[in-house]
Amino acid sequence: MEHNAKLNSDEIDELFSAILLLETQDDCSRFFEDICTISELKAIAQRFCVARMLDKKITYQEISQKTGASTATISRVNRCLQYGAGGYRLVLDRMKDE
Repeated sequence: MEHNAKLNSDEIDELFSAILLLETQDDCSRFFEDICTISELKAIAQRFCVARMLDKKITYQEISQKTGASTATISRVNRCLQYGAGGYRLVLDRMKDE
């Protein structure tokens, strides 16, 4: 499957390869704490929470109230769920299977 051409670079490929080497939640926590700011991690976590709630058909208003996400963020995540590269869907479906 062809993904966004903007993501095609040796640096990004190396980052994704490094992420695939993480084996535990502690590994992930330590790596992402070093590589991201707290604000970046919180923003990523918020987007993922929004995706999970959208997948459960929760309304934008309720998602915004529970997560503090703006309607613009919720809308962007929803567009990714509907028309994006399928990354959210891949992970959400795998989480349901566990």
